[in-house]
Formats: sequence, C-alpha cells, structure tokens
Amino acid sequence: MIHSNLARAAIAALALAAAPAAPFDQTPAPLPGSPVAAPVAPEIPVVLLVDLSSGQTLFAREPNRRFVPASVTKVMTAYTAFRLIEEGRLSPEAPVVISKEVAELWSGEGSSMFLEAGDHVTVGELLLGVTTVSANDGAVALSLAAVGSQQAWLELMNRNAAELGMQNTHFGTPNGWPDEGRTYTSARDLAILAEAMTTRYPGLYRRYIGHHGMRYHDITQNNHDPVTGVVDGADGIKTGYTRQAGYNFLGSARRGGRRLVMVIAGAPTPAIRNQTARDLLRWGFDAFESQRVLANRIEVGEARVQNGASERVALRTDGEVLASVRPGETAVAALSVRYRGPIEAPIAQGQPIAFLRVAVAGQQPHDVPLVAASAVPRANPIQRLWNGIVGLLT
Repeated sequence: MIHSNLARAAIAALALAAAPAAPFDQTPAPLPGSPVAAPVAPEIPVVLLVDLSSGQTLFAREPNRRFVPASVTKVMTAYTAFRLIEEGRLSPEAPVVISKEVAELWSGEGSSMFLEAGDHVTVGELLLGVTTVSANDGAVALSLAAVGSQQAWLELMNRNAAELGMQNTHFGTPNGWPDEGRTYTSARDLAILAEAMTTRYPGLYRRYIGHHGMRYHDITQNNHDPVTGVVDGADGIKTGYTRQAGYNFLGSARRGGRRLVMVIAGAPTPAIRNQTARDLLRWGFDAFESQRVLANRIEVGEARVQNGASERVALRTDGEVLASVRPGETAVAALSVRYRGPIEAPIAQGQPIAFLRVAVAGQQPHDVPLVAASAVPRANPIQRLWNGIVGLLT
C-alpha cells in the first residue's frame, strides 16, 4: 500500500515540463546508509543493472557505450522469431531441410548444433539451438527458413531495433559472427530488448530461454548461462564471446513481481563475468525493494493539444508507478510530467503521450509512461476557427 507521507510528497512535487530531459546515465549514488556497494569487478568496462518493475537503474557503468555483442546478437534473432510466431507468420512446427550451403559454411563453426546437409528439423528446434547452445548454424538456418535470405532477416532485426528505440545498435549478422564492427550495441539497448522480450512474449520466453542444455545428433551440449539454476529466480538470457568482444552476458531474474535485467560486456575472463553476474543479481534483490509511488489509472496532470476538439487532455498512469528503495526505508519521490508538446490530435484513449519522471532522493531518476485519460478527436472546421481565435487572444 502507498504510504500517506509518500503520496503527499509525490503530489506536492508534481510539475509540468515541456519536454523530457536527456537521460541520466551516471552510476547512481549509494543509498544513504547503505553498507553494501554494488559487487562489480573493476576490470569490466560496461555493466548495467535495471529493475524492470520500476524502470529504475540500480547500477550503471558506461551504459551507452557501443560494443561488439558477439553471440548476444542471437537475442535479437530470437526476439525477431518470437514476433513472427506471435503474428502468425512463422510456426515453431514448420519443417526445415538443411541445405548443403548452410552445413558447409556453418556446421561446426564456433558454437554449433552440428547441422548436416539434408537434416530435417523444425523452426522450434533451430530456435532452441540458438537460445540454448548458441548455434551459429542454427541462427543462419532459422533466418533462411523464416524469410528466405539473411539480408531480409537482417532488415527485420534492424527494423525491430529501431522500433524498440535501440539507438546505439546495428546488426550485420544473425549470429554475432565477427563482421568488422558492423554489428554493435549498448548495454542500455540490450536492457530495452530484454524488457520487450519478457513483457511482449512471456510464453515464448519461458519456452525457449533458460534451458540448461540440449541434445541433437547424439551430441549433448550445456548452456553457458552463468545464473540460471544458480541464482534464485534467474531464467537466462544469453552469453557471448569473441576475442574482440571479450566475455559478455545479458541476464535476467524474477522474484515475485520484480524482474531485474543485467548486462556485462568486455569482461576479461569467463570467471570474472560469471561471478559478477551472480553477485550483481543477488545484490539487486537484496539491496532494494519495490514501493508503490502511485496507483494505476491515477490522473497526474494534463498536456496541451494541437488541432484537437479539446485544448488539453488529462494524463494518467498506465500501471502502478514503483520505486526501488533500500529495505525498510520510505521513498520520497519528486514527480514531474514531461512531454513534447503540444500533442497533435487525434489522440486515442490510452495512447502513450508523456512520461512521468520519478526522482527518489539519492538515486537515479527514471521515467514511466503516461497515457491519455480520454480520446481527443481532431478539431472540425468550426473548432479550428475557434481555436485560432483563442490563440490570438491568449
């Protein structure tokens, strides 16, 4: 339940601003009185830990720095397949016959399912090979089976990245094979991808992510995921390694209503990557808990509307607004509504059109979406004339 003093502090701090400020990317300051710092090895150049339940960054080191993802690229290949399956354009049961070209070029190259020419597999088996044993041959075969060419598949991958707002990401391969730097991403972008995968396709995520291993062609291989089965609630997602990239990991864990996502990039050894991944997830759950700042469907302000039947539209929360705080402490949150306005009509009820910035003392601010509380149709000619007159007089 929301604390009354927290509610009063939050509402008193509510303000309206014209546009969102630049994102905060610095490592958040330690919580007041917190005795435990984030257990992050200093040798790792890129680290990010995000609490998806609140949207809050719990730890960040160079979150927007571009790096080579190596096999973590396959997370976007899996996401792209999930989207096609959900849209009915691809079936996990669809049969696939492995071509001689795929087998000759990719079977046994790096991580592999060891596919052979003429093998009869399904899309689902290829997808499981990609997510579980990081099959380079499986990723290429999947891309060809889904859309007919690697180029068409890459266009889908990059289109999905753009749609998700992954601003520092580009894919040049479906499997992360070295491609002279054409494939790159950032920790922040991978966290966005992980959130989309877990929230948009939870059933497919559970079906294909987090398996300990698989067997194909009488060859049993283990998943290199360092947290699943080791950290309570951990369920994936993907490791990656090349000499250029170092040891990378995109991981996630869920306990109760909280899901944490973490990114490690450029670790010098697998041992350092794996131990830091485990320690950081445990720290995220132990050092923070979620508190409710605002309830669902609460109106928190309004936005100006351009060329609409109404000049303003009320903004409301779209789900509970949470903050991650130290256990036993009460968060005092300053809230501000931010949008790029005025908002052009027509506006649909429930349409995301603004953000609520939640600033908890001693922590990094985070933004949550606000939606239109009601629909605003486009103004008719008489309303547009009246709006013009009012605009001249005000």
